Amino acid sequence: MLAWVESPFQLLSAAEWAHAAGRRISVAMRLSGPQMETTAAELLRRGAPFSEITPWVGIPWGLLAGDRDWAIGDGFSGQFRLAASVLRPRRVALLDDGANTVALADALLDRTPFRRPRRHEGGVSRLLGELAKHRLHALADRESVELFTVFPLGAQRIDALAARGMSARRHDFAWTRSAADPLELPGDRVLLGSSLPADGRVPVPDYLAWVSRQARDEPVVYLPHRRERREVLDEVKRMPGVTVLETGLPVELVLAGIRRPIELVSLQTSAATTLELLLGGTGSVIRQSVLT
Repeated sequence: MLAWVESPFQLLSAAEWAHAAGRRISVAMRLSGPQMETTAAELLRRGAPFSEITPWVGIPWGLLAGDRDWAIGDGFSGQFRLAASVLRPRRVALLDDGANTVALADALLDRTPFRRPRRHEGGVSRLLGELAKHRLHALADRESVELFTVFPLGAQRIDALAARGMSARRHDFAWTRSAADPLELPGDRVLLGSSLPADGRVPVPDYLAWVSRQARDEPVVYLPHRRERREVLDEVKRMPGVTVLETGLPVELVLAGIRRPIELVSLQTSAATTLELLLGGTGSVIRQSVLT
């Protein structure tokens, strides 16, 4: 089995899939930005069931052609669409790419177009999406497609996938929790950094004001988002009551080591689902806030 991943969270999902399958897998890791190399090194240090990790830029054609059993981190990826259409995989496990896993399930069920939600695509991308979906449907006819996710798909959606020949397995970060290092934080309140300013969905001044308000009454430990702009993070570091903890790792890997109750505050994020599982049993509280 070859896992092809493009983000730190997809790397972690690949480790969980291998653990659940009880086997070691090879990984083709796209060098696509912050935290990829640090996450890979940390996963190996913790004993992730990877036989090897190969850094890559673009499509790893040779690796994919040499192993037709794939674990794919981003089922909507244009590169995956092209590779699946050309190379014809034998078996595909679709891993988590955040909450997009739910949208991917609906696309495979022909409920929505084969693209990320709220994303406009040109004609070539749409054609490749249809070709990739056709390939996955052909594999489903042989019961060779699996969705492996931490996100709840719902009984109705799972039944519909099964009727179409696709299995769905939900995991609970069993490997991540078992391999976690105990974590001691300098406080009981944790504030998750957000990608919303970097994506242009929230004005930077409004975001900084939100962070400042969260630290006004009680100090917070701030975990930056991996795509957070350096100038924004520098402003956060200067705020009274804020301790910035830069780890170079996904928040799931960091907070899996929590052994006492914390209050976790964030803006809207799919990490609320993942961290609810990881912090279960610690007495922690997760609170999603809004900009006001």
